[in-house]
Amino acid sequence: MTENTFTGKVAIVTGDGSGIGAATAHRFAAGGATVVIIGRTKAKLNQVVSQAPTGSTLIARVGDLSDEEGITRLVNVVADDHCRLDTLVNNAATVEPLGTVSDLDAAGWRRVMSTDVDGVFYASKAALPHLRAVGGSIVNVGSASGLGGDWGLAAYDAAKGAVTNLTNAMALDHGAEGVRVNAVHPSMISTDMTAGFLQSDEIVAAALNRVQMRRFGEPAEAASVITFLAGSAASYVNGAHIRVDGGLGASNGNPHLA
Repeated sequence: MTENTFTGKVAIVTGDGSGIGAATAHRFAAGGATVVIIGRTKAKLNQVVSQAPTGSTLIARVGDLSDEEGITRLVNVVADDHCRLDTLVNNAATVEPLGTVSDLDAAGWRRVMSTDVDGVFYASKAALPHLRAVGGSIVNVGSASGLGGDWGLAAYDAAKGAVTNLTNAMALDHGAEGVRVNAVHPSMISTDMTAGFLQSDEIVAAALNRVQMRRFGEPAEAASVITFLAGSAASYVNGAHIRVDGGLGASNGNPHLA
């Protein structure tokens, strides 16, 4: 990324306590943007701020993405304080509780949906008037799990599938208003969310057997695609879905045959 790519721009990134959100916030900040990170845990947000590139502007705001009134107010405050909003990155998500439809109860199902789907809807709805004013963009952080199913992740797969098609709908609805909407779809990035899976040697071996690059991704590798989609280099990219999965999606599912 060229230095000062985002000078004078304002970006909101949600779910920034660690992982892809933190890496994305730092990358925007390094490019000159004023970045507001929104998450539930003040201590984790403060840590992201403390690790920001020297001389950058990174601001932490505590907010619950499942609270429509609260997140709407917060987005409006950010836009008013900085006189604009250029980019919204909907990154906040949870994978838990795990389980099949038989395993899950209504409360667990709603917990995933409220963050992973409702949060994207609430934040996007609040941001759109500000994004229209400047010709801004939304980047949704989906998942490979929103493009194909997993065993035992019924709620998460359903939620990320919704984000995938919500991206399509928003790209169609708001492109003519000057607002681009795109998505990235990571898989097996080394983050707090995947840490539990990566503690299992069996899961790690099985996953690496499917990933052609034979390694897990780093948060910065997803962040670089997110900032590309938000930047001027992607000015004619709308409704795109970019996998950040090391080649996982290139397979049809068959084992090695040769």
